[in-house]
Amino acid sequence: LVVQKLEDEINVLSSEKWSLMEKIQRLESEIDFLKSENFAVSTVCDVAPHPSSEQVPLSVSEDNARYLDIKSSENDSKGGNAGGANLSASAEGDSRTSKDDTLNSAPRKERQKMSSYVPSTKAPVHFDKPNRKLSAAFHQALLSFCRMSADSRLGSEVSRIADSEKSVMLMLGRCLPHIVPNVLLAKREELIPLILCTACLHPEPKERDQLLHILFNLIKRPDDEQRQMILTGCVAFARHVGPTRVEAELLPQCWEQISHKYPERRLLVAESCGALAPYLPKEIRSSLVLSMLQQMLMEDKADLVREAVIKSLGIIMGYIDDPDKYQQGFELLLSALGDPSERVVSATHQVFLPAYAAWTTELGNLQFHLIPTLLNKIEKLLREGEHGLDEHKLHMYLSALQSLIPSLFALVLQNAPFTSKAKLQGEVPQIEVTRFPRAVSPLQDVATIIGSREQLAALLQLYDHQLEHEGTTGWETLLWVVNQLLPRLIEIVGKINVASTACVHEFSRFFWRLCRTFGKIFTNTKVKPQFQEILRLSEENIDSIAGNGVLTKATVPIYATGVLTCYIQEEDRKLLVGFLEDVMTMLSLSHAPLDSLKASFVELGANPAYHELLLTVLWYGVVHTSALVRCTAARMFELTLRGMSEALVDKRVAPALVTLSSDPEFSVRIATIPAFGTIMETVTQRELLERVKMQLASFLEDPQYQDQHSLHTEIIKTFGRVGPNAEPRFRDEFVIPHLHKLALVNNQQSVDSKRLDIATHLFEAYSALSCCFISEDLMVSHFLPGLKCLRTDMEHLSPEHEVILSSMIKECEQKVENKTVQEPQGSMSIAASLVSEDTKTKFLNKMGQLTTSGAMLANVFQRKK
Repeated sequence: LVVQKLEDEINVLSSEKWSLMEKIQRLESEIDFLKSENFAVSTVCDVAPHPSSEQVPLSVSEDNARYLDIKSSENDSKGGNAGGANLSASAEGDSRTSKDDTLNSAPRKERQKMSSYVPSTKAPVHFDKPNRKLSAAFHQALLSFCRMSADSRLGSEVSRIADSEKSVMLMLGRCLPHIVPNVLLAKREELIPLILCTACLHPEPKERDQLLHILFNLIKRPDDEQRQMILTGCVAFARHVGPTRVEAELLPQCWEQISHKYPERRLLVAESCGALAPYLPKEIRSSLVLSMLQQMLMEDKADLVREAVIKSLGIIMGYIDDPDKYQQGFELLLSALGDPSERVVSATHQVFLPAYAAWTTELGNLQFHLIPTLLNKIEKLLREGEHGLDEHKLHMYLSALQSLIPSLFALVLQNAPFTSKAKLQGEVPQIEVTRFPRAVSPLQDVATIIGSREQLAALLQLYDHQLEHEGTTGWETLLWVVNQLLPRLIEIVGKINVASTACVHEFSRFFWRLCRTFGKIFTNTKVKPQFQEILRLSEENIDSIAGNGVLTKATVPIYATGVLTCYIQEEDRKLLVGFLEDVMTMLSLSHAPLDSLKASFVELGANPAYHELLLTVLWYGVVHTSALVRCTAARMFELTLRGMSEALVDKRVAPALVTLSSDPEFSVRIATIPAFGTIMETVTQRELLERVKMQLASFLEDPQYQDQHSLHTEIIKTFGRVGPNAEPRFRDEFVIPHLHKLALVNNQQSVDSKRLDIATHLFEAYSALSCCFISEDLMVSHFLPGLKCLRTDMEHLSPEHEVILSSMIKECEQKVENKTVQEPQGSMSIAASLVSEDTKTKFLNKMGQLTTSGAMLANVFQRKK
């Protein structure tokens, strides 16, 4: 601020200096002109009778003299400060050569001192006159044949040559508006330096405004490179003329185009607001510019424009110092986070949020307003979302909290007891590359927030030592994290619906980033104990676990995947394995829902690095003494198979499933069926598929399973789920024939409830398989007979299903009879070829009215390729 004031004072003094020098020089020029005029008159009188003389002295024309002195009196009356102030040091340097050439002919020493300003008139120039006896009238008539035009605007400019910086600026100001429209659009950026220089140095405000208007309208739809060039020029202009002229001359041009019909022009405005922020008066930054950007954020429909607005808002937040604008900034932040465009939200996290967080930290509001307010909004969402959580808003607030973690950690370091001791003396150990999570933006890099990587390294060394040896006494910022933030976050986690994969994933990533940022010592001594205190895993607590359901909540998967996976040393992996084994045991023995364990497996299974670890946990369940635990392990295998390598499936999964499939308990054997089905769906290895096929065949054909209703139900459900995506040979030779057999057997079922249960699952399976290509022979021998058996069941038990089945059967029979006019023989699609448009419409309408499984029906329109 002080430097800016001094620069302004220097500009004022410089303007006064140039004004005085201009007046002195003009007076001297007038004296010289009068002397030379007297000399020229006497010389002309001497040589007029003698046409053969060698030299013809000519005086500068009156018109040219007037041109050279244009507006000089006006400048004197208005004060020459503005015009003088416009003469930059760069302009002086550029024109020094031409001015020195002119000034060399000046006899006075003072004129040499004023070499930076050219006189407005010149001494007479002498030309050689031919040694001829022609009359002056003849010469004049002869020269009239030279075609010259001084009557037009351009002729007038051409016939008069400017010989000073000021007159050049005046000439450019008059000519540029006529030049620009005649330059190709693709080349107009070449005019930017000329326009800016003229606008910078021109003495007339009206002309400057016109030139800047030309600049902002120079290109109809400026591309990215052209906009960058214009912005570069605007910044150079701003640096030269100072904040007052930027406000008075550049900002109005932005305001005019804020609602321009072309998004590229509005984009230029949005980018200009950020680029010019450092060069504007501080009052304007927090009022006019902030209002402009707010209007564009709320009203502009173009994603690119709003993205640029967000980046400029971030820059403004780095320069604003009016605390009264804090709340307005927070409201803009929430609007930006909730923007429908991913580009805008990404820019918010990269630029706006870190810049706003830095200001918030300076105001002391990070821990006492910004973070608590976001937590309040999350808690409110969870309270209101008992019957339907708005996951988009939850993601919005939680991602904002996640982006604030680096700022929070920097605040903890900067307010630590050891901060004053952190001096860059001696050798400081390098920060490990993996010490912090990868920042999405340089503004979220803790080193950038602190000031330098060296300073951060020194603080980290003291931070780890303090936590390990001296504790947190008196460390208010860290105590707030430990005693207020963490307990509140853990409480929120317990309220999340564990079945919401997206929510579990979001909170898992949040805790992972929090723990990695605050470090291993903090995680082990502050985070893990708080989770462990809530979970209290021990066999003595089985009854209490069943009562309060703590292990059934999202706390389990978030602790497992967000905290226990932060570090991957052997002891960390053992802790994770032990925790999952304990959870599996406790949930199984207490007959509690397995959703929390499933969520943990799904989240961990998405990363192949954890496949071996999960199989270790499951093997613990396979060999457990309790059938309940073994049954749980069997069901968990299904979740781990997707994305797992076939080698691992062959060596680790298949043997475990075969072991469980011969378990003394029927419930354990039945629990393996979904996993066997998933192998058939995901594996291509022939030998492994045959082994699985044999195992499933034993379930279907072994007499001991003949009356196992739950086993048959599980197999039908599995066939319906994996059939459309399984290997075609397996589907044609195994799935469809066995569905036919099951449908046939179900016709003989005497218990109506069991018969309806099997029939309903068969209907779902046939609905899912109807999208597949089925050969004519298979259609006639198994598919159609199976549908007819199913229709027999539905006639008595569910008439609404029977209507759909009758339509399917009728269309299938018609298409089989007319096979000669169908597609080439080999295979046909029931969904695409065997059902007419009317029947398909009726079929889909009926399907929507039934209460069958959505997961099964969703596969109807997935064609097997």
